[in-house]
Amino acid sequence: MRNPRAACDDPYGLRQARVLSAENLARARAVISAWPGYAPTPLVALRGIAAFTGIDCLHYKDEGLRFGLKSFKALGGAYAVARVFLKELAVSHGVAGISINDLLAGTYRRQCAEITVTAATDGNHGRSVAWGARMFGCRCVIFINEAVSVGRERAIASFGAEVRRNPGSFDDAVRAAQEAAAAPGWHVVPDTSDGTVVAAPRDVMQGYAVMAAEAIAQLPYVGPPSHIFLQAGVGGMAAATCGQFWQAFEGCRPKTILVEPDNAACWFASLEAGEPVTISGDVDSLMGGLSCGEVSRLAWEILDTGADAAMTLPDETAADTMRLLAEGRHGDAPLVAGESGVAGLAGLLSVAGDDQARRQLGLDESARVLVFGTEGATDPETYTNIVGRSPEEVTA
Repeated sequence: MRNPRAACDDPYGLRQARVLSAENLARARAVISAWPGYAPTPLVALRGIAAFTGIDCLHYKDEGLRFGLKSFKALGGAYAVARVFLKELAVSHGVAGISINDLLAGTYRRQCAEITVTAATDGNHGRSVAWGARMFGCRCVIFINEAVSVGRERAIASFGAEVRRNPGSFDDAVRAAQEAAAAPGWHVVPDTSDGTVVAAPRDVMQGYAVMAAEAIAQLPYVGPPSHIFLQAGVGGMAAATCGQFWQAFEGCRPKTILVEPDNAACWFASLEAGEPVTISGDVDSLMGGLSCGEVSRLAWEILDTGADAAMTLPDETAADTMRLLAEGRHGDAPLVAGESGVAGLAGLLSVAGDDQARRQLGLDESARVLVFGTEGATDPETYTNIVGRSPEEVTA
């Protein structure tokens, strides 16, 4: 479905800059690059899949090793936690001019220990928030919904977080975290926004934009890609990536296609309606990180006109894309990618096999496509069950 309000020739305006800006990107990069173990993740050329799909080139940003958390989400949640500390220490303790190095050195660990951060998650965002809380020395409580795997629950708890399993969907867990944050000293660090909580989800998205900025610097050609296929979820990563490419390339920015599970297509419905729409009913999907029924209102400010199209996928398409990458099916080196992390690539493969969709999106032999492998095997047991081999066997 093409977005009738897509404004591919419009400049990056004040509406978008209130969410993501060059100034705030510079701040996020300065903080994140100071963390132990920071390095840009690789941009991998998938020449075999490019030839198979009949396009000029395909590049895959592999987030499977990001800070050892195996997900791009490490950039967002932990950065937002750092921002909570910097603001809280300035407001509550009157300590100005604190640097990220002060936090990392534990200079204010006693004050940080008085703070509790909380978030809702399908897995990876909660792991990032918990990791950030441990890095800076505060309490962390993470809410998960009933569909989150035990493996992902244990991974979050391994960083010292208290994990509370909440009945219902991801969106129900979001509301539970917001209610808990009414307690003194608690700060909610969501990766989505209903328009009332803004600062923390904006920081989360600005952290994600670091990944997009890395990709721009790594592209082996002059100019932008022609197409970017982005998994949507609540929209934070997609908006951060779209916004970063929009700022970098203005009127020649790439066509941005949002990809969602069939039964959790809140962006498809919202773009079609021209306003944020809530999807009711069962939104659970194999692509657990994309099992969302409500779009982020902050992400809407960018994707309302920044997204060129939206599409949906059945779960089996994602599973087969995981196996395709693991097998190196078209001659590329094997890659480990999780259920949500392959959605963008799965979207490209689906469009490539549909002549009408190719024509609508201008996906021809000259197309230069970028996708983001946003997670590795964040739940090794689930990965092995889907792929038939463990992550270690794939990369051996």
